[in-house]
Amino acid sequence: MADGVLTNTTAQFTSLPFKEIGIDTIVYIIVIIIVAYLIVRVLSFVLRFISEKLPAYRHAVTMLIPLLKIIIYFTALYYVLFALVQPDITQLIAFFGLFGAALGLGLKDLFADIIGGIVIIFEKPYQIGDKITFGGYYGEVKDIGIRSTKLVTPGDSMVSVPNYLVFSQAVSSGNAGDVAMMVIIDLFIDPSCESGKAMTILKEAVVTSKYVYISKKFHYTILLEDFPYYKRIRAKAYVNDLRNEFEFKSEVTRRAWIEFRKAGIKPTRYRFPEADPSHSGNRS
Repeated sequence: MADGVLTNTTAQFTSLPFKEIGIDTIVYIIVIIIVAYLIVRVLSFVLRFISEKLPAYRHAVTMLIPLLKIIIYFTALYYVLFALVQPDITQLIAFFGLFGAALGLGLKDLFADIIGGIVIIFEKPYQIGDKITFGGYYGEVKDIGIRSTKLVTPGDSMVSVPNYLVFSQAVSSGNAGDVAMMVIIDLFIDPSCESGKAMTILKEAVVTSKYVYISKKFHYTILLEDFPYYKRIRAKAYVNDLRNEFEFKSEVTRRAWIEFRKAGIKPTRYRFPEADPSHSGNRS
């Protein structure tokens, strides 16, 4: 079936009335491609600059970038096509119908990526600037392209995740479009130590941090869990800018442990299994 559709598409394409292609046409097509690329680059730069000046609207502004990419590139494709052929409306409809079928069968992964990108732009399961877990990776969304989403991981690696995965995998967004984001900090102490004092120290470290954001909407919580070989003191608070996630964790952890040692609160001697993801956090 796929071979038949591809054959029909090829036949339909070759039957289109091609224009005479000369050096002027080639230059025209090259100019269209270059101009489209430059427009995308300039608009992306301008919108990112504006988003940095308007932190409250940062995500809303940057989400215009992938939408503009689709509009500009498809407009460029339209002009390139009509620079090569001059079909009537019937031929054009028939060609695009068969081309769409061929694309769906022969290039289904690429087609799924494009559709996934459009779904992401309009449904917004995540936005540019969000911290998300997607496709098995965690990081900040730097760009949503026609084919893939680019994430920067905590290790500063750029990862390209195919857009079609949005149809089959769950997406976890740490901030859901907000600039503020919840950060969880775990400290593990010896079970013989006074947990009340440890909770007070961690609370003070959190609320006095220059990176914390506390309001009626964004609350903080200090929790205690008592295990056989250790106690876990957990802080759940919002960082004022998701980009400060790791600075916030580091500052609060450092200041809390300084005060823990002054108060005689010792770290647990229990050795955590490295393969156990439930024990990820600050352990010393």
